[in-house]
Amino acid sequence: MVNVASTFGRSGTHDYILLRASALILATYAIFMVCFLVATPNLTFEAWTGLFGNLWMKVYTLLALTAVLVHGWIGIWQVLTDYVKHSFGRGVLQFIVSLALIVYWLTGLFVLWGV
Repeated sequence: MVNVASTFGRSGTHDYILLRASALILATYAIFMVCFLVATPNLTFEAWTGLFGNLWMKVYTLLALTAVLVHGWIGIWQVLTDYVKHSFGRGVLQFIVSLALIVYWLTGLFVLWGV
């Protein structure tokens, strides 16, 4: 069996499951955040830091950031392998997007645990 280094999962089925799981995590996180914003009539800095000061919220946010990383990584690989036929261009684009995803995740990690 040939392993493709640029895919996140081991196979197409594994990538499919990772995409669906990350989409579910992102959907629940988005719904939670919308509900929090609607339920909090006076959104202040104290309310915001109070929410993100909880350990469960930090873990949930880190899980959502990881889901963004996984979802973006697999998604950009699938799109680029379908639509960019030039292998050097595809490699450069995939590197740039993957680097951006990693920077987003690391930035989120440092901001989140700095609260």
